[in-house]
Amino acid sequence: MRSKRNCRRIEILALWAVMAVAWPVRGQNPSALASSASSSHDVASTGTATTALSVVASSQNPSPQANSSNYVIGNDDLLDVHVWHQAEISGPVTVRPDGKISLPLIGEMTAGGLTPPQLQNFITDRLRTFVNEPEVTVVVQQANSKKFNVMGRVGHPGSFSLATRMRVLDGIAAAGGFGDFAKVSKVYVLRPTGTNDVQKLPFNYKRITQGHDDAQNVELQPGDTVVVP
Repeated sequence: MRSKRNCRRIEILALWAVMAVAWPVRGQNPSALASSASSSHDVASTGTATTALSVVASSQNPSPQANSSNYVIGNDDLLDVHVWHQAEISGPVTVRPDGKISLPLIGEMTAGGLTPPQLQNFITDRLRTFVNEPEVTVVVQQANSKKFNVMGRVGHPGSFSLATRMRVLDGIAAAGGFGDFAKVSKVYVLRPTGTNDVQKLPFNYKRITQGHDDAQNVELQPGDTVVVP
């Protein structure tokens, strides 16, 4: 009975975490959604499951995302702005909650919603008034605006950065792997949708590590919550 109550508590907390990203859920409430989660008696051994998880996750070889040309800068991202031969106006800068950054000489400018190359071009144009032929490089050091959550029976539950492309296996590995008594065949992802609803995506670790249902190992998106009951 205590185990069932703990699982229900995890499910309700996970739903509330997602609701912070996309709420209110149309026509539903967190309790109604939580009641749809089924129970299971699959028990994971921490040593075996976590070791296997690390091996499988590392084989995914996630590719860089934050510094790709199509990455969209968001609030709280940490940028490194480098101007060639201009050390006094180069250095790290954090995107403020209003989406703007402040730089020496040129002052405030909007960074949120731009890609690194776009921001690079805008900074270059603004600097031409003060610097002869400025050469600017913008690098995203930390993609703090793109995060996902891992909750439940894992080593280190919490929020994690999506600085690289990650799938469910990678996310669980980042959270320290499965904990004792984790129901590894009943893992699921709660994903906010554009219609203010929450989509529940199943993830059966046992099936995936046996070479089945690989489609369940979806690529994580900002705002996703991985729940390990």
